Amino acid sequence: MSPVAVDVCVVGGGPAGLALALELARGGVEVAVVEQSGHFNRSFRGESVSPDAVLVLDRLGVLDKIMAEGALVTTRLEITEAGRTVLDADFADFDYPHRYPLELPQPTLLGVLDTIASGFDNFTMHRQSKLVGLLEEDDAVVGVRVKTPDGEKEIRSKIVVGADGRFSKTLEMSGLAHERVPLERDVVWLKLPLPPEWDTETYRVRINGDRHGLFIPTYPDMVRVGFNIPKGGLRDLRKQGIGALHEKIDELAPELSDLVRERVTSYSDTSMLDIFTSVVPRWSRDGLVVIGDAAHTLTPILGQGVNHALIDAVTLAPMLASALAQDDQRAALRAATAEFQAVREPEIKRSRGLQLRQERMFTFGSKAGVLLRSTLYRAMNASAFLRQRVLADAYFRLQRKEKGA
Repeated sequence: MSPVAVDVCVVGGGPAGLALALELARGGVEVAVVEQSGHFNRSFRGESVSPDAVLVLDRLGVLDKIMAEGALVTTRLEITEAGRTVLDADFADFDYPHRYPLELPQPTLLGVLDTIASGFDNFTMHRQSKLVGLLEEDDAVVGVRVKTPDGEKEIRSKIVVGADGRFSKTLEMSGLAHERVPLERDVVWLKLPLPPEWDTETYRVRINGDRHGLFIPTYPDMVRVGFNIPKGGLRDLRKQGIGALHEKIDELAPELSDLVRERVTSYSDTSMLDIFTSVVPRWSRDGLVVIGDAAHTLTPILGQGVNHALIDAVTLAPMLASALAQDDQRAALRAATAEFQAVREPEIKRSRGLQLRQERMFTFGSKAGVLLRSTLYRAMNASAFLRQRVLADAYFRLQRKEKGA
């Protein structure tokens, strides 16, 4: 098949890839997106969008259309320890233009981004196209080889952007050093109808000793449930039968006991997320850069993955557009990708540190550890200053920075 030539080839049609492609297309850059799936109607866990990411979606000009298609607004965060509320935070108390997280189906988000980007003649989506290799010349990446339903195809580009997620093939093929750092637990996910006594506006965390669960309202009337198990512990859990899973839900959320027995009758009704973070010392080489989860996989805590993916995209887009307008494009792109990492990496490290501290707190099982955790949460609950400081670091870093706070 004849090679295709573009300015930028983006591997991965997720939030980072499509947001980047949309911004580049708007800036007059010829951009192609390589997406393995043939559609967006897939099951996602990453549907929590932080207030900072809501701001980005608004600036991308897609927020109104997304809300019209359907999303839930989260107004509260509630943490309970052994059945008692230790933290009850109201997002209305935060003085920012966008103060509420969204629970947003990713098929809706991706569909809206794709629809708007497809209105530009300089945007092309290559669906059902799997990355099989990088094209290299003179130690620089100059494009990709992809497998399509019609055979292999070459897409030549001035830069390749790997936005293909936590198991990035682009990163694996790039030659960039990287390390996966496993955490102490994995998470089993399932989805249930929202119980009648729960509203659709509260993000719930239930803790009991060293066990915890996340209970996230999901559009339109469901709840996503994620509970921790020991690292690699799914096999042992399955050996105990589906009743063992039911009992874990009973312990953390008795309101869901009947629903989980009705809806989850085998482990095929669940999915397991291997929890790790990725450390990539250098995010780029000549002709290639990785962004989003491909560059910095985070954990599910506090919904940071989609947030940082979108901010990566809108940060990188103008840098690439400016570099492509220079006479020496290769040198300019090299400088742009280095600048991108210099700008974004401190923010990623801060979020990762916050997540890891929270992850460690969730593993406390001793009496002393449980007392310390409860005391910290209760102190936050009693102090508006502490709530503002801690939660703003998780949800409002971009808006706080723009506000000069």
